[in-house]
Amino acid sequence: MAISETARNNHAALFPNHRSTLAATDPEFVELFDNFAFDEVPAQVNLDVRTRLMVILASLIAQQSVNEYRVMLGGALNVGVTPVEVKEIVYQAVAYAGMAKVFDFLRATNEVLESRGVKLPLEGQSTTTPETRLDKGLALSKSVFGAAIDAMYEHSPKDLLHIQRFLSGNCFGDYYTRGGLDMRMRELMTFSMILSLGGCEPQLKGHIQGNAAVGNGRDVLIGAVTQLVPFIGYPRSLNAVACINEVLPPQAAE
Repeated sequence: MAISETARNNHAALFPNHRSTLAATDPEFVELFDNFAFDEVPAQVNLDVRTRLMVILASLIAQQSVNEYRVMLGGALNVGVTPVEVKEIVYQAVAYAGMAKVFDFLRATNEVLESRGVKLPLEGQSTTTPETRLDKGLALSKSVFGAAIDAMYEHSPKDLLHIQRFLSGNCFGDYYTRGGLDMRMRELMTFSMILSLGGCEPQLKGHIQGNAAVGNGRDVLIGAVTQLVPFIGYPRSLNAVACINEVLPPQAAE
């Protein structure tokens, strides 16, 4: 077996002049992984390279894979993902993975950006204030999920209404309203994080519907799952596919 020309070219586009230490210690593994992850998988993914790298970054945060994140962050920056886009992915991850998991990635991101001469802090992206975050977040969530948001408020016990307000004011009002990423990309990042967490299939189904509402159809979501197979393995990939099939069934062949 040898690493294919396509795999070498795709790898070089992300990591120019990189020499793998594993190629010396684990040559057979590197060949099979690189041929799969950098040739076979991209051939089946209908997403542009920037989007593919952003999907991977979101997934790696959810998986707590900080060393691989550093490597892939370098690749993402090499293909044009901007520092603002990266920071917005990291910030948004707090709403889905929690600060306990995201803290190390915030630090790692800052270190990588500073090593490349990026001056921090970056330009602010907030569009809300403490007075407007709840109303703007609620309006934005309704624009994506429609009447389901009203139903969640109506059916919530009184002692849990604060959780609904958190979702509106914090998850949507603090994060989704920010600049740097549009709604299609934010929903795709959320999908990638939740499927990579595992065990969150009810929420994954909700965000499959949310993705569809903002224009990320079945093909985009399958593309994201396909891109993530080498990084998350088959159990979580197959769980995500099952959720997609349930919410967005494949169209019957004509």
